[in-house]
Amino acid sequence: MNIDRQSILSPIQTARLTLRVFSEEDVEPLHQIQRDPEAMRYTFLAQSKEETAQRLRAYAGLEAQLGYAPWTVILRSEARIIGWGGLNVDPFEPGWGVEVAYFFDPAYWGRGFATELVRASLTHGFHGRALREINAYVHRENEASRRVLEKCGFRFQRFEPRLDRNHYIISCEEWCRRDADLAQ
Repeated sequence: MNIDRQSILSPIQTARLTLRVFSEEDVEPLHQIQRDPEAMRYTFLAQSKEETAQRLRAYAGLEAQLGYAPWTVILRSEARIIGWGGLNVDPFEPGWGVEVAYFFDPAYWGRGFATELVRASLTHGFHGRALREINAYVHRENEASRRVLEKCGFRFQRFEPRLDRNHYIISCEEWCRRDADLAQ
């Protein structure tokens, strides 16, 4: 695969967010989120700063192999890191395909930032990386994330007992058709 390094390293700007590659300086602010039981109640809860760093580095290492990896999410109006997320193939649970994943500081929940991130991830994956489909895996009780995915056009696929998660999926064709419908 011929990966354009410049497009990987260039930050993506959405209406309110800057999405950029992970750097070591991001460990501390992201660890503050990953160690918060409320923020991480449906996903991985870090027990130490080193554990957070190891996980973030593993995900960041995907960029060289795949041409994409989750971003550090910065709220431009505050120049503050508020989360992390984007496209990945889970390095700790491989075999589930390309997926979008994310986490945010609870102080920023309910403002549409996750939807903004997921939409940017889908555009990047389908238009920038020519992916055919993108998955998402959501804990059954995580209604907010389920709504984000449905708002972005994902459809429920099935419950995955091994992950204890609902599996959602969207194809490039579905995303492009949705984009065309929204443009009219």
